[in-house]
Amino acid sequence: MRFVFATSFLILLTMGLFSQDSNLYRKPYAAGSYYSSDKDELLQDLSTMFKECKKASSTGLVRAIVVPHAGYVFSGKTAATGFASTPSEGQYKNIFLIGSSHVASFNGASVYCSKEYYTPLGNVKVNKEIADDLKLYSVFSSSEGYHDKDHCLEVEMPLIQYYYKDEPKVIPIIIGTSNRSILKEIAKILGPYFTEDNLFVISSDFSHYPSYYDAITIDSLTAEGFMSGDPDTFLKSIRKNETRNTDNLATSMCAWTTGVMFLEMTKSMTNLQFKKIDYCNSGDSPYGDKEGVVGYNAIQVYDINHLIYEDLDFDSTDSDILFDIARKTIEAHLNGQPSPKINDSDIPPAMKGKYGAFVTLQIDGELRGCIGKFISDDPLYEAVQESAYSSAFEDPRFNALTLNEYKKVTMEITVLGPMKKITNKDDIILGKHGIYIKKGGMAGTMLPQVAIENDWDVDTFLGYTSQYKAGIGWNGWKTADLYIYEGVVLKEE
Repeated sequence: MRFVFATSFLILLTMGLFSQDSNLYRKPYAAGSYYSSDKDELLQDLSTMFKECKKASSTGLVRAIVVPHAGYVFSGKTAATGFASTPSEGQYKNIFLIGSSHVASFNGASVYCSKEYYTPLGNVKVNKEIADDLKLYSVFSSSEGYHDKDHCLEVEMPLIQYYYKDEPKVIPIIIGTSNRSILKEIAKILGPYFTEDNLFVISSDFSHYPSYYDAITIDSLTAEGFMSGDPDTFLKSIRKNETRNTDNLATSMCAWTTGVMFLEMTKSMTNLQFKKIDYCNSGDSPYGDKEGVVGYNAIQVYDINHLIYEDLDFDSTDSDILFDIARKTIEAHLNGQPSPKINDSDIPPAMKGKYGAFVTLQIDGELRGCIGKFISDDPLYEAVQESAYSSAFEDPRFNALTLNEYKKVTMEITVLGPMKKITNKDDIILGKHGIYIKKGGMAGTMLPQVAIENDWDVDTFLGYTSQYKAGIGWNGWKTADLYIYEGVVLKEE
């Protein structure tokens, strides 16, 4: 007997399972089938899923994920991998949870906001303000009834409730059309909401009902098409799958229309990178067979303009290598020679990550040069080499460093961690956070150690950075975008 929790799974939910007032909450439709209707059992299942899922890292802030929505015994760990690749607190205000209708075709999309979604873990907070704004557009005005008996969004709700500690609000959207022009219109409307403090979650399984090994091939091709970032390439991959004449293939991706919409929304954003972080199909579960399976990909979309570095740690040998690179680079140019070539094979792995870096030069405790970059397309050791040269010879505040000055120089290297946007100055921890202020085309930063070295309070730290680095006046930060980042400060012995 075949067991496949997918779009065709028979729901056996007992009516009246939850006593919540139906005028206030949407009754769970998939509880008791796709996931447990018992709170304690559900919590245990979620705990196991997140403990056993793959721990996928990212080099940038995750802006969107694609996760499956089948029964937890089939795809739960893969879904958990997707969510676990995102920050669990402090980053997202809202989650745009989007899927394609399994119930009916309709013209446009349906946004659910008249009630709150409810699961055995309690109610999920819906951002009714954003949802109401979306409903002002005709393409988002379809009946909310399309949500009532569709599992595609509901299955994600307990994972959201369990994983995110600061309870971001959810905007549940079901797309009912495959019309390309309407999908483009939906994408255009959602585009302004695709910001770094809103996570977009695409809820979708992949291939339906091919054999086990056929599914592996088809799901890989579909994922590659999606990860191209181009909607036309994605659609070509789906059409190519259709021409393979694979037995029992019903679809390559059940929410392909949502995938197309997302790619229409993001296709011009060159700062986004796609990464497949997990895969399985229902044949990998002890509850499924390998004759007719459903495929499950977890994919993350991350922003290379907001880099994240995990396990950023340097021992004394690493530091010595970086300072040696910086010193030899400056010495070479003082002697009229080009920057020395570095043998990549001699560089430890910790210094091959694409990290931002600043090099600070001082003479007798006074600043003599400080230049660097937040984001580098090159490995850290090359970023340090470039920043060392710039600090010595290209800092516009100083003349080029002389040989006599160099003999007295002390050096500091700051390796930069992720940038995070904040709205409250109280989030700034002096000595831990550097700040970056941006307003229009003006921007400036000060490193974490500067506030401590000058014994500044937060307001002074902001004021100096605003006026002397960003050039927008002492109080300009109050109407500017504020970012914080952590830095690992390496001091020369």
